[in-house]
Parts: sequence; structure tokens; C-alpha cells
Amino acid sequence: MTASVTPTTAEELRGAGLRVTAARVALLETVRDGDHLVVEEIASRVRERVGHISLQAVYEALHALTAARLVRRIEPAGSPALYEGRVGDNHHHVVCRSCGAVADVDCAVGHAPCLRAADDNGFTIDEAEVVYWGLCPACTTARSA
Repeated sequence: MTASVTPTTAEELRGAGLRVTAARVALLETVRDGDHLVVEEIASRVRERVGHISLQAVYEALHALTAARLVRRIEPAGSPALYEGRVGDNHHHVVCRSCGAVADVDCAVGHAPCLRAADDNGFTIDEAEVVYWGLCPACTTARSA
């Protein structure tokens, strides 16, 4: 029996056809270690790891990583773009109307049930994006008080 080997971040970048740089490695690891991060937070954390990197370079790298499906970009209405490292599983999100907190929500049951639209209008659907809106536990408690 052989143990499964997890590829390194550099190997994942190469496998996606992307050039490996210290900034890209730090950026991908930062997004994966974070939780629905805005670009400015990503840039700040990457700078702590590798020194100076321009905001434009962060945007360009995030665009490349998103196109390669190594990170996911979500953009809840009224919010800036958020980036996360959870990809490939067609999960959804819940957003607090009060504080803007975002959390992952798995599909309800079975194999990607949300990919079966009542009428697909001839499209071949490969992903669904659902955003649930409400109040997070902290905001619910604060309103009750």
C-alpha cells in the first residue's frame, strides 16, 4: 500500500501552468489559510511573508489563480470580492446582512443536487452559486438584547 502524497504549493502552481514565484506561493497559501479574505487583507498577509508586493501584483496573481481554479472568488451583493481556497466542491455561502460575516454552506444532499436546474435553457451547467442571506449568531444575539 502506498501513502498518498500531497503536492506542494509550487507543484500545484506548475501543474496549473503557472510560473512559481515566492509571492504566488505565499499568496496561494495565504488564501488557503484564511477565510473569505478581501484583497487588501491578502496583500497585507503576503507582505508579512515575502516583503513588498504591489496591490496590482496581488490582483494579477489572484486573477491567474482564480482562472486556474486554485482559488475561488465570490462577490456577495454589496460586498467587495472575497477569495477562498476551498475549490472544486460546488459549496455555497451564507452572508450576514448586518456585519457581513461569510460562512461556507455545503450542498443539501447527494451529488451536487444544485446543478440540476428545472430548466437549463440548453446550457451545460457545471457550477451553481447560491448565497443565503440572514443574520449571524452574534448579530442575532445583539438584536435580541
